[in-house]
Amino acid sequence: MAGIKVLLVDDEAGFRKTLGKRLARRGMVVEEAESGEKALEVLESFDPDVVLLDVKMPGMDGLTALHKIKLINPLIEVVMLTGHASMDIAINGMELGAFDYLMKPVEFEELLYKLEDASIRKRHHEEKITAKEHSQ
Repeated sequence: MAGIKVLLVDDEAGFRKTLGKRLARRGMVVEEAESGEKALEVLESFDPDVVLLDVKMPGMDGLTALHKIKLINPLIEVVMLTGHASMDIAINGMELGAFDYLMKPVEFEELLYKLEDASIRKRHHEEKITAKEHSQ
C-alpha cells in the first residue's frame, strides 16, 4: 500500500485534511484539491495512481471532473465518493470510467482496500501497454 499516489478531491476541508493525513500515515503520497478545477491544475504537476473524487462540489461537479481527468490520462483510476442522494450519479460515474464508488461516511479500511485495488489495476494496465510496446 505504501507509495500509492492519491489525489484527494473534496470541498469539505476538514474531511479532506483528516483523510489526507490518515492516508499519508499509511505511506501514501497524497495531494489535495478542494474543487474539480483545482484537481485539474494539480494534475499538471502530479501523476496520481488514484483520484478520490467527491461527486457533489460547488463549481465543477465530480462527473465533469471525472470526464476531464480521463481525457488527461485514461489510466488514472478514479474512486467516486458519494452521499445517499447521489447514488445515480455514482452509477453514471462508473459508466464514464470510474473504478468504483464509496458511500460517505466512508469506512477507512474499505477505502484503503479500494485505493489499493485501483492502484493495482492502473499498474496492470501500464504493464500491458509496456509489454505491447516492447513486442512491436
